[in-house]
Amino acid sequence: MENWYRVQNVDQIDSPALLVYPDRIVRNIERALKFVNVDAGRLRPHIKTNKCREVCQLLLDSGISKFKCATIAEAELLGMVGAKDVLLAYQPVGPKIDRLLHLIEAFPNTDYACLVDNADSAHELSARGLQNGRPLAIYIDVNVGMGRTGASIAQMERLVLDIQLLDGIHLMGVHGYDGHIHDKDHQVREQQSQQAYRVLEMAYLMAQGSTSTPLTKVIGGSPSFPFHAERDDVECSPGTFVFWDFGYAENYAEQDFLVAAVLLTRVVSIVDHKHLCLDLGYKSVASESPQPRVKFFDQRIGTIKMQSEEHLVVEVRDSTDFKIGDELYCVPRHICPTVACYDEVQVIDKGTADQVWKVLARGKKINY
Repeated sequence: MENWYRVQNVDQIDSPALLVYPDRIVRNIERALKFVNVDAGRLRPHIKTNKCREVCQLLLDSGISKFKCATIAEAELLGMVGAKDVLLAYQPVGPKIDRLLHLIEAFPNTDYACLVDNADSAHELSARGLQNGRPLAIYIDVNVGMGRTGASIAQMERLVLDIQLLDGIHLMGVHGYDGHIHDKDHQVREQQSQQAYRVLEMAYLMAQGSTSTPLTKVIGGSPSFPFHAERDDVECSPGTFVFWDFGYAENYAEQDFLVAAVLLTRVVSIVDHKHLCLDLGYKSVASESPQPRVKFFDQRIGTIKMQSEEHLVVEVRDSTDFKIGDELYCVPRHICPTVACYDEVQVIDKGTADQVWKVLARGKKINY
């Protein structure tokens, strides 16, 4: 549908603003489920992208009950919506351990787990689990090639042994994040995903050999999702699919997700006959990527010339085609950190902004 992103009552929305489209979000969830043959148990979506109670509820409504998150605030949000199974894909240290324990107590109907990649952390979590009177559920974080966190294969045997000797923690499975995989070439990405899976599989066999309890394998982000989705022995954890963005849309054409989040900006100054200034600074869109950080629907907008905290200067064919206050719509290159720039999103239903959703887990803390 042409111009699906336009808002009829746009004059009621201040800019810059992030607009979301629930009908397209629902269709993206349905498409993600098709990748795993409509087996909701195979999906463990990462909510770092959306951070919104309402989007999490749409995922729950689709039958998805397992989730992944990166922060205590996101973990709390999932407890608030009644998620059954939550993996904090982070190794808690310092006060985060107490915060996780408070969540476990506050939301008894949600099963929480966290990551561990070393013996010292395992011993600390075990001690705290014993003090709390219930073992903490853990997954071993495996370095499948990204080199950010995770135990290596060489470290796995000893780490598994240490964990199984501890009473205050309970091993649930192994986890690998292959965020280093982002090649545009489909075949190269498939080969890299296969290698990441092989590393996780070796770690899993070591861990499973230490216990009679069936363990779980969790792997992947969005770029590798289609390849891991074909494996019926893993849980897949993409997150970006709910909103999508132009970076992923351009690079991963095999994933037919819809853009479901759009930025609204306005012309605030006409610089000269070839340039406009918009109110879309790098405090309003993810700025870790090189330009262009946004892609405009309006073909009259050309190269991005400059961006500062609250301003974005773009080149146009003829600035007389525009006037001060004109609305423009664009898609961010990277939606996940863009969402974190906003306290709330504007919900667009049938072309009308009719409500707002709070980005509740945007901050570091909600209650705990």
